[in-house]
Amino acid sequence: MLNNNYEPLSICNVKKAIILLYLGKAELIAACDGKKLHSVYTTMPYPSIVRLSVFVRVPYKKIVLSRKNILRRDGHRCQYCGRTDTMLTVDHIIPKAKGGQDSWENLVAACVMCNNKKGDRTLHEAQMSLLRKPIRPNHVMFIRHFVGTVDDHWKPYLFMN
Repeated sequence: MLNNNYEPLSICNVKKAIILLYLGKAELIAACDGKKLHSVYTTMPYPSIVRLSVFVRVPYKKIVLSRKNILRRDGHRCQYCGRTDTMLTVDHIIPKAKGGQDSWENLVAACVMCNNKKGDRTLHEAQMSLLRKPIRPNHVMFIRHFVGTVDDHWKPYLFMN
């Protein structure tokens, strides 16, 4: 579901999209190829993307800093060795003992082996490096993770082209 300005708002089910279209609260942007919904009196395309008719002001969508969200942001992959087949922990890049904070930019997913190897040292001291620099995620990033497989129609709106 897109806001009136084409910003992605959320994922909704087909039933909700149909109701919004029927009530005139949304317009159809893209439909699934070849699929149609039939009722007694009408046939309509199966919606893939709908855009709200009026702009909905949404308060800033802050993503809560949590272990689950850090693992989700990092794709459940150790940010030091890249492993995905082991239990993960959360590691402070700059250790708390050396002034490191609990922030999106200082926390990464790490396997137990890499976390123990790094210990209470900085990256330089442990002679380790990150696969990628950690960033603060936005709600669009989590919409992408939530849907799993992404319909080609959605890619321009989820900044995936």
